[in-house]
Amino acid sequence: MSKLTGKVAVVTGASKGIGAAIAKALGREGASVVVNYASSKSGADKVVLAITEKGGKAIAVKADVSKAVEAKALIDDTLKAFGRIDVLVNNSGVYEFAALEEFTEESFHRMFNINVLGLLLVSQAAAKHLPEGGSVINVGSAVTRITPPNSAVYTATKGAVDAITGVLSRELGPRKIRVNSINPGMTETEGTAGFSGTDFEKAIIAQTPFGRVGQPDEIADIAVFLAAKDSRWLTGETLIASGGLR
Repeated sequence: MSKLTGKVAVVTGASKGIGAAIAKALGREGASVVVNYASSKSGADKVVLAITEKGGKAIAVKADVSKAVEAKALIDDTLKAFGRIDVLVNNSGVYEFAALEEFTEESFHRMFNINVLGLLLVSQAAAKHLPEGGSVINVGSAVTRITPPNSAVYTATKGAVDAITGVLSRELGPRKIRVNSINPGMTETEGTAGFSGTDFEKAIIAQTPFGRVGQPDEIADIAVFLAAKDSRWLTGETLIASGGLR
């Protein structure tokens, strides 16, 4: 039997990149997967097809996680489709690098609304339905450990994710619900394609003991571990998945 047979997982921001890889990995392990997307229905449909073609169950659900009504609707749609929710992966996120003198209020609120408020709203909607043994997996970032220049706002949002992970692990712990975070280093996705071959990417690789950037499936395998009972004694943890980059 697969590790997640009979479980239902929601993955936000799952139409591409790390989110898509996590959704597919959870599906391979037997979970029924809700593939959330904000704008790319075609991308989400491709992820759903990849899961169902291998015998899994999945649906795509559109929702802007930064809006309370839509965050709640995402969980409601999950319950209507599958009757339960066991795993929540808070993956939705955006980034923008800008120097201190260049960042704008608009970019600040956009990043905090999606990266922080969205995580809280979906967690709030899901928490009341998660059973004992449920798992919340937040996707943070290794930027909180390396604090690169020109990333004050983005790094601040991911620092908030680290803090929220600890707080929610204490709030939900009495119900035997685990809350952990995966903090990837630079990972090769559609969102990081613009860094390919740049001095920034070269600097990151030079500081990484494994000498390369990560791959989405390497992050997804950690998500499977955190979703399954293999990690039943872990909560409030931040797993830095960066190939040793600190």
